[in-house]
Order: sequence, then C-alpha cells, then structure tokens
Amino acid sequence: MDLNLSGKRALVCGSTQGIGKAAAIELALLGASVTLIARNEEALKTVCAELPSTTGQAHDYICADFSNPTSLKSAVEHRFGNNRETVHILVNNTGGPQGGPIVTAGVDEFTATFSAHLICNHLLVQALVEGMKKAGYGRIINIISTSVKQPLKGLGVSNTIRGAVANWAKTMSLELGAFGITVNNVLPGATNTQRLVNLNKAKSEKTGRSVDELKKEMVAEIPAGRYAEPFEIANAVAFLASPAAAYINGINVPVDGGRTASL
Repeated sequence: MDLNLSGKRALVCGSTQGIGKAAAIELALLGASVTLIARNEEALKTVCAELPSTTGQAHDYICADFSNPTSLKSAVEHRFGNNRETVHILVNNTGGPQGGPIVTAGVDEFTATFSAHLICNHLLVQALVEGMKKAGYGRIINIISTSVKQPLKGLGVSNTIRGAVANWAKTMSLELGAFGITVNNVLPGATNTQRLVNLNKAKSEKTGRSVDELKKEMVAEIPAGRYAEPFEIANAVAFLASPAAAYINGINVPVDGGRTASL
C-alpha cells in the first residue's frame, strides 16, 4: 500500500491543537512537508517545531484568522501565490460553534459559522486548486461531524452548517475528480479534544448535571465504549491524503466508534 507523501506539501487548518494538530503530525510522519495555519502564532511556532522531520521536509506556518475570510485568502495567496509552491493536500478544519437549540439560535450565529467553515473552505480551494490540477494530484479533506448523517442534539447551528459543507464537498468532488483531485469528508464522533470539554462544561452549567455524568451518558451510546483520541481521526485523514486513496472520492467517513446509527 502506497502511503508515501514524500515531496508533497500539506496545508492543515486549525492545526495548533486537537484533530488538526494530530493530522499535521501524521502527514509529516508519512513524509509530507506541512504548512500549519491558525490564529495563535506562538502556538503555531511550538507545533511547527514539534513536527517530525527528515531530509527533504520543510515545515512552516501561516498565521490567519478564519473569522476574516478575506485576510485568510490574502495570507494563503501570499505564501503560495504566483506558483511559488504547489499544495497537494488541503485539510479543512475549523473549530465549531457553541452548542444550543436551533430555535433560539441567532442569525449572526449561522452567518458567522457559515463564513468560518464553508466560505473559508471555498476560498482555500480556489486559491490552491490550479496547482493541484497542474500536479495531477490533489487531496481536499474536510473535518466535519457525524451530524451530516445524524443531527446531534443541542448543536443546531453546527448541524446546519456541517450539512452545507458536506454537500459543497460532494459537488466539488464531481467537478475535480477528472484532474486527479479527490474531495472527502472525515466525520469525527465524540473525540477527546478541548471542544468536547467546552461543550460538556457548558451543558453542565446549563443543566446542573456533572461533567462526569454527561460523559458517561455519551460514552454509553458508543459501541467502542470510549471517546476517540485525535490521532485516530488523523489516521483517517492521512490515509485519504495518500496515493493509496486515489479512487476514493466524494464520500463521508465516520470515525466514531460505531455510534452513528445510519449506514
């Protein structure tokens, strides 16, 4: 099985913690040169220094905020524009919105989340896709959520926007497949990240139930009997980024320990 990413450049979004950081590490282990992108420059410097590296690899970072799509686009074009270097692998990964029921969600919550997720994803693809076409190799991998298959309670805005991103990705896969570019979605289940900690804490404060009680309740719904670790999601990302996954295109891949009820 060809998992070798030597000579490939990967751009990994939201890569200073959690799933994004784990994905950056796994791609580096397979030989890719990794460009991290996030808004905290000190954290970017730290993670960049931690990435595995051998001869031929050169890791770097871009400091940009996904709440400002125009600035994000400019930063990426400054790094990769004018054919400076081809990005072969794009991992779209952005922190999700706060939880809450959909009926009380404000319009600004929808627009901000739509912008940070779908619009930013779209701008990044537009900035990088011509290089992928010329290389005859492209992997666009979107970290979304199992909610695209089965909406999650208390995550109204997230459920809505994640579904939009999934359909955007499927449409993109139909247009780009002929160029050796695949577009796939990885759907993490409950994963041991700061986002899950924050969601459980907020729910605990709202309901008066303990965080431990909420965790036990969630784990009871997972056949694997535990949360995922970020590297387990990253393993799926790394495989989809590899030459071995060249004929896998336009799909949703749940990595959730079996929790999602649908096929």
